[in-house]
Amino acid sequence: MLARADANDKLSLIVGLQGLNRQVAATGDGINDLAAIERANVGISMGSGVAAAKEVSDLVLTGDDFEASLRAVMWGRNIYHNITRFLQFQVTVNISCLLVLFIGIILFNQTPMTSVQLLWINLIMDIIAALALATEPPLQSVIEGPPFTDNMAILSPAVWR
Repeated sequence: MLARADANDKLSLIVGLQGLNRQVAATGDGINDLAAIERANVGISMGSGVAAAKEVSDLVLTGDDFEASLRAVMWGRNIYHNITRFLQFQVTVNISCLLVLFIGIILFNQTPMTSVQLLWINLIMDIIAALALATEPPLQSVIEGPPFTDNMAILSPAVWR
């Protein structure tokens, strides 16, 4: 974290960190911060800043509370984690149902569940899992993890295993 630096120092630090394949967020509120805010992966401007800084930034804080941006990152990562958990749960339930149907058809020469039963299982499982994961608050440790990139798979190989 670099605070109270001039615009050239901010820009140099951003370029250097991005050269090391790091994700960088930069904050600013004045005309001199435009280049740094624009170059950063996530540009954050303060609510009391100039209009030009707000225009080029990705996130505008309505107040001057910088901690709000950390809370936004924490909640965003929590949403991503909840989506991956929900998809992992759904893949597990659906593959299990397919296996039961496939084995039932092979062993007993008939389906062990009707299509209506399958729909009810899927409906009940979707509602319960969605409610449980939608109300899951973020853990403090989620902010310490690595940032998500555009080419990250939501269902990782570990989830498939």
